Amino acid sequence: MSLHRARTLAPALAAVSALWLAGCATTTAEAEAPAGSGASTAAEPAEVTVTHSQGETTLPVDPETVLTFDLAALETLDAIGVEVAGLPKASLPGPFATFGTEDVVDIGTLFEPNYEAVNAAAPDLIIVGGRSAAALPELAKIAPTIDLSTDAEDYVGSIARNARTLGEIFGEQGTVEGLVTDLETSIADLRADAEGIGTGLIVLTSGGEVTAYGPGSRFGWLHDELGITPARADIEVGSHGQAISFEYIADTDPDWLFVVDRDSAIGEGGAAAAQVLDNELVAGTTAWSNDQVVYVDAVDWYIAGGGLPSMQRIVDEVGAALTGA
Repeated sequence: MSLHRARTLAPALAAVSALWLAGCATTTAEAEAPAGSGASTAAEPAEVTVTHSQGETTLPVDPETVLTFDLAALETLDAIGVEVAGLPKASLPGPFATFGTEDVVDIGTLFEPNYEAVNAAAPDLIIVGGRSAAALPELAKIAPTIDLSTDAEDYVGSIARNARTLGEIFGEQGTVEGLVTDLETSIADLRADAEGIGTGLIVLTSGGEVTAYGPGSRFGWLHDELGITPARADIEVGSHGQAISFEYIADTDPDWLFVVDRDSAIGEGGAAAAQVLDNELVAGTTAWSNDQVVYVDAVDWYIAGGGLPSMQRIVDEVGAALTGA
């Protein structure tokens, strides 16, 4: 069953997209000659070869049955008008639950595919990323599989590349370029707003414990690419951050405190981040005193980060906090 929405691009945009695609992907076309004619006419490309985090993959142009284990890719697909046939439905947080409709196949979890369900869906394309990247070799035995993981050292750049890859596959280069341009403009505005606002510290709360993230880390793009000056440059780099105490936050004394509530993101019970941080040590910081503690959208930051729409929301969120908008 095809769940790919009908295309509405104008012919001119399609022509521009074709030129862009020719420079970015390798296509295979079939020649078809009219009966009784010596002339041949080039047919539409039947396949496209794209580069992703684990190499190159050749797949059908505009694949009909698409499965994704990556929520960032899910959001980008939705933004360019492509519906998916299968998702890890049990792992859909908050706003993503609306994608798990009855006609969408449950294909496992964000970490572990249900290979029988994947095979039964007869996909034309499977997408993995981040948490599911290790499953690519096995999934590739079923159908063409691409890895759209992000790169912590070039976070925004990798988001744009991944989106452009999807644009190539589905013939939506024009739509993708518009979204990328909007994001780049928003980031430039945010970097200008970030000048002179002081230092920032990123912390994540989980089960009452606190970890910090600095430049080069999982959330380090806040400093590296969005322009927020780090309150400390010696934070250990790692996907799980550096375990810290409330004394650490007090000693660091950031001008801005950006807080990711992991328990909220994954639907875990327990004390909310605001309760965890509500103590005398944190209350003595500049950030707390000046009402510059930003409780960010934990789903966007912790679960779905890496898609064009979620990155745009993050930039808008941080920009609004800095400007008081």
